[in-house]
Amino acid sequence: MSSDAISISQFQSLRPSERLPVVFLGHGSPMNVITDNDWKRQWQALGQEFGRRWSRPQLILCISAHWLTQGWALTAMDQPRTIHDFGGFPQELFEQQYPAPGAPQAVREISRYVRQRASHPLDLDQQWGLDHGAWGVLKPMFPEADIPVVQLSMDYSRPPAEHYALAAQLRGLRERGVLIVGSGNIVHNLRMMQRSAPNDQAYDWTIEFDETVAGWMAEGDLGQLQHFLALGSLAQMAQPTHEHFLPLLYTAGAVEAGESCRFFNANYQGASIAMRSVIWGEA
Repeated sequence: MSSDAISISQFQSLRPSERLPVVFLGHGSPMNVITDNDWKRQWQALGQEFGRRWSRPQLILCISAHWLTQGWALTAMDQPRTIHDFGGFPQELFEQQYPAPGAPQAVREISRYVRQRASHPLDLDQQWGLDHGAWGVLKPMFPEADIPVVQLSMDYSRPPAEHYALAAQLRGLRERGVLIVGSGNIVHNLRMMQRSAPNDQAYDWTIEFDETVAGWMAEGDLGQLQHFLALGSLAQMAQPTHEHFLPLLYTAGAVEAGESCRFFNANYQGASIAMRSVIWGEA
């Protein structure tokens, strides 16, 4: 154990709390953040539950499909910038800002805590900020932008099992006021999108992959999620590149044994994107 390693009980910046839930959000198109639709309304309703049903988070730890790195990193700046990492959208979308503060001290503690418990070091990043996978869902949930937000990157070169294992090291943060939010999509194939498709229609392979994964979660067989590539051609159609699936592993891996899940937004965008979202730890 390194000399700077700490245990969860030695955190100075994050107070003990009731265990917060863990959430995976299917984020879909960046346009959802400026569009009045059912998906956005569900994000808004979920955010309103904090402070009523659950304690208000001290910190949000977000894992977005849109920050891929060599190794793993945490945003460590005082004021993360709002990143507009897309193109071809209306100017209104580029004008969106989410000025949530960072949490440098908590980030240093989390980095040391994970380094103590796992073989995956977490670097401290001063360049990134909050990409649209993060602010696109957090702005509807917490529009005041007054809760500190930290992003955790993903090393896409590593196998899914390592992402799932790293997530397990984050589990204890839920009892320190940290809301863990994964932002991606269970099915994400932009090349096959049909933009005029209604939300209750999708390709057969979209529905099959989405429902297969949902079945694993409903049955509590979360470990099966890390083996999704074993679905072969079905997985390849659903996730031609699987960075949008990986945030699901970071949420599922932080779930305590016996916690059940609830699905919402369980429909589709453009026939080839599954918007299914999941929350664990409601009881």
